[in-house]
Amino acid sequence: MKLICESLEKEDYTQEIPEVNFTHPLIQQKVRELKSGLSHSSLAYIKKAYEFVRDEVSHSWDIQSRIITKTASEVLKEKKGICYSKCNLLAALLRAEGIPTGFCYQRLILGDTIDTGYCIHALNAVYIKSEKKWIRLDARGNKEGVQADFSLKKEKLAFPVNSAQGEVDYATIYTKPRKETMDVLSQHEDCVDMYLHYLPTELQKEAGTNVF
Repeated sequence: MKLICESLEKEDYTQEIPEVNFTHPLIQQKVRELKSGLSHSSLAYIKKAYEFVRDEVSHSWDIQSRIITKTASEVLKEKKGICYSKCNLLAALLRAEGIPTGFCYQRLILGDTIDTGYCIHALNAVYIKSEKKWIRLDARGNKEGVQADFSLKKEKLAFPVNSAQGEVDYATIYTKPRKETMDVLSQHEDCVDMYLHYLPTELQKEAGTNVF
């Protein structure tokens, strides 16, 4: 699949925004910790930051947490969040180092069968300067049946998309999180209830026009 950049300006993927608050002291401290012992290779840092968010920050549904986190600093402080929130944290950790990082989405069946309905799933896209290309990384968190990984050659995402069942792999790399995903985090107080009943089920329209 060809990815579509919402903006052709790499700088647009390095900006600080309210949800990706990388100047927050907690984020800055974690950046220093992640860089400790690494060479100056941005690739090594990207992989380490990705694996930290994937493995050390719990997916709220997996642990049945009712706490909702939204901003990168909240996710880091609580060490939990759904995919929308974990994407904000990974973007913050990478943008803090000037690494272009965007937001991508899939429409997936929420449970195991179509009758459970659909939900929008979020993941990140990162520009790998040494490879001169964008790759998608899914920091949702691995579990039985879910094995996402860092790979430059072949995507290893959390979920395969089955278009025959109405699932969609959206091609656009957005510069900021989609409004519908952030709104749902702001408008609810119980994460389990939100996850079961209120997640957006599709993206209304893809804004990107620049094929990468």
